[in-house]
Amino acid sequence: MIHCLIADDEVIAHQILEQYILKTEGLTLVAKCRNAMEAFAKLQQHKIDLIFLDIEMPLVNGITFLKTLPDPPKVIFTTAYAEYALQGYELNVVDYLLKPFSYERFVQAVGKVKVLGVLPPVGESVDALVVKEKEGLLRIAFSDILYIEGSRDYMKVVTPERKFLVHLTMKKLEELLPPGKFIRTHKSYIVSVSKIKIVKTSELVLADQQVVPVSGHYKEGVVRSFGG
Repeated sequence: MIHCLIADDEVIAHQILEQYILKTEGLTLVAKCRNAMEAFAKLQQHKIDLIFLDIEMPLVNGITFLKTLPDPPKVIFTTAYAEYALQGYELNVVDYLLKPFSYERFVQAVGKVKVLGVLPPVGESVDALVVKEKEGLLRIAFSDILYIEGSRDYMKVVTPERKFLVHLTMKKLEELLPPGKFIRTHKSYIVSVSKIKIVKTSELVLADQQVVPVSGHYKEGVVRSFGG
């Protein structure tokens, strides 16, 4: 199943694309956005394989937005402006749909995604968490993370140098972190296994002497990870 995101500021475009996606086997619509900022948030919160991306959007246009993504999903541009076609192909987009486009043309574009595949190459590795802050997109190396603490609608990612507030769910963060390198210790905490120095009855002591709680539900997994 290919998980799709619509990023377009036109209501009619949303309606048409949603209709096309719903009637196409192998596609599922995850979310719809009106601008690039909303699209970025959805990419952080959900697994997205394919973006139907408009170019002329308010605040940040589609081309600029795509250039900011370090590891973007497959992209099909949907636009009324033919002059952007060359830039689109230079960005390695799958296809370029010129509005208004038919369902047959839509299916042709989606067919290219299916041929290319939507899964990352075997052996591809990711060594950092990419987060959005006021200054833009930042990379936090997994090796720098001490722990992550849930705080209402935000997650606090703590490194020796600073703390980052990330608008993600705990579940989504667990999916983004490399398996075996991080362990859930509490409903509100995820800890880097390599940073654990001492395991106590109901808490951990980390490399920076920070104390993190351990709940009974996660205790067995924590001890098992710490013991190797």
